[in-house]
Amino acid sequence: MRYLTGKPGWLLLLALGLAFPFLAKNDYHLTVMSTAYIFALATLGLNLITGYTGQFNLAHSGFMAVGAYTVGILTVDYQVPFWIAFALSGVVAAALGFFIGIVSLRLKGHYFSIFTLCVGYIMFLVIEKWESLTHGTVGIIGIPAPTGIGSLAFDTPRTLYYLVFFFLVLGAWFMHRIVSSLLGRTFEAIRNSDDLAESLGIDLMRNKLLAFLLSVFYAGMAGGLYAGFVRFLGPGLAGVENSFDMTMYMLVGGIGTLLGPLLGALMVPWLTQYLQFLQEYRFIVFGPILVLLVIFVPNGIVGGYKAWRLRRDAMAAPAAGAPVPGAKPQPEGSHA
Repeated sequence: MRYLTGKPGWLLLLALGLAFPFLAKNDYHLTVMSTAYIFALATLGLNLITGYTGQFNLAHSGFMAVGAYTVGILTVDYQVPFWIAFALSGVVAAALGFFIGIVSLRLKGHYFSIFTLCVGYIMFLVIEKWESLTHGTVGIIGIPAPTGIGSLAFDTPRTLYYLVFFFLVLGAWFMHRIVSSLLGRTFEAIRNSDDLAESLGIDLMRNKLLAFLLSVFYAGMAGGLYAGFVRFLGPGLAGVENSFDMTMYMLVGGIGTLLGPLLGALMVPWLTQYLQFLQEYRFIVFGPILVLLVIFVPNGIVGGYKAWRLRRDAMAAPAAGAPVPGAKPQPEGSHA
């Protein structure tokens, strides 16, 4: 795990991501990994509002669907070029999130979570019932693939993989800049204690709203990528089970860390793929694994590793300052 921390670790992950298409056995593996990257991008956004700011948003998959349907509706019904529609996917999700955030962020704790759960279900119903706009349960078919840029054409699983991977790297870099800045520390202060943060002069509503907007912007962009990659949309994308899946990715990898949600979003889908031979019984196996992980590693893989490092360093510190047996004490002012 220590090789995944710091700049060398991130460079190693980048190299593995670039090399994966040459290691994959077939296009199906590329498709699975590309889909995992898309949900990893959305999970980064959820981790910002949940892991760093302390607000558990259960409508995250609804905002992802908003971004996806923005691309689907504009490209299929209005023949808007893909990249223009994609650029609007995050903007539309954030614009909707602004109005929802103004109301929902006045609530705290589980009241906020219950409110967003209701909002997410309303978004699902709107997508399912508003047939004239969203095509209802039939869904949107024939979404165009991302158009080429110069000599680059995104018409194969490999090129689409690299396109999705590029946006994941860009999103992870930008998220790193956020959480490492004064703004990120402000979010963490709000997560630790609203009252203490407010006593330090932090504007709670403004910063919570900003975190919420950035979070749903990530969800909208991931949804736009999903629409261009899968090229078919249905109301199921807005289902709350997708929000729970992204929550599971955070818990497995380590909530409130940058690397954790990425690891969780990549590990869990592959684990479920390898358990497919169990068919309907695979969740009976997968469920207890998650329960055991939550019990024994409550901070996730990355969070548990960091906690172990802190305990080890704390135990090593007194030992480092202990006197060596048989050594004579140095007189004050002398140089060893």
